[in-house]
Amino acid sequence: MCRNAYQGKGVKARLPNATKTGTTICGTVFKDGIVLGADTRSTGGSLVADKNCLKIHFIAKNIYCCGAGTAADTDQVTRMVASDIELHRLEADVEYVPVIMAQTLIKRHLYQYQGHVGAALILGGYDHNGPYLSSIDPHGSTQPSQYTTMGSGSLAAMAVFETRFKPDMSEDEAKKLVRDAIAAGIFNDLGSGSNIDLCVIKKDKTEMLRNYEVANVRGKRQGSYKYPPGTTQVLKTTRIPIEVVSTTVQREEPMEE
Repeated sequence: MCRNAYQGKGVKARLPNATKTGTTICGTVFKDGIVLGADTRSTGGSLVADKNCLKIHFIAKNIYCCGAGTAADTDQVTRMVASDIELHRLEADVEYVPVIMAQTLIKRHLYQYQGHVGAALILGGYDHNGPYLSSIDPHGSTQPSQYTTMGSGSLAAMAVFETRFKPDMSEDEAKKLVRDAIAAGIFNDLGSGSNIDLCVIKKDKTEMLRNYEVANVRGKRQGSYKYPPGTTQVLKTTRIPIEVVSTTVQREEPMEE
């Protein structure tokens, strides 16, 4: 913070601008587990960098994490935590570790950087305490909840949860609810788009549903852009002669092996 303030006052240097990112991620608790969801559009400024980006990251076989924000930061944080979680599991010689351990590792790492690591995460998993869902902000704050959304399309997705969520839903009801929440973000936010990914985490099974639904189907081109010669009339032609003034020949030295 002091460094940024010094650059803004004492030195004539332009501070970096914040990068606009776009994503819709969400998650909900149902009767037997957790359902996580995400869109698959990756943007770089106003350009679509990837139409089928994976935003649901593996942490452990009972823990997955949705990422919004800077793609490199979300990938690095989730990979680092997944590695630490596996080391803890091997050292403790257990089948799986509590979800709260992954949350603590993530929040401690993000808090050290005071928001400069652009990773907004939704962590979901199932352990001996049952299903657990929590949102993790880039500054390290966490909020456990029954349903949550994050990203630029989070408001549209939250509207779906606020009107239709109910406790003890079935798996099919939870999947339909998360699907509709992600679709709301896709169709109401320019930074979100393409396909819908889901991840279902239960006590004895985890299912990653890649490209669960293609929300934005690419349309077929209606017209033809091939025109016959002579369609556009040539009004004027100008010829510019080019004269070779001199040429230069350079001898290459033989290469030594």
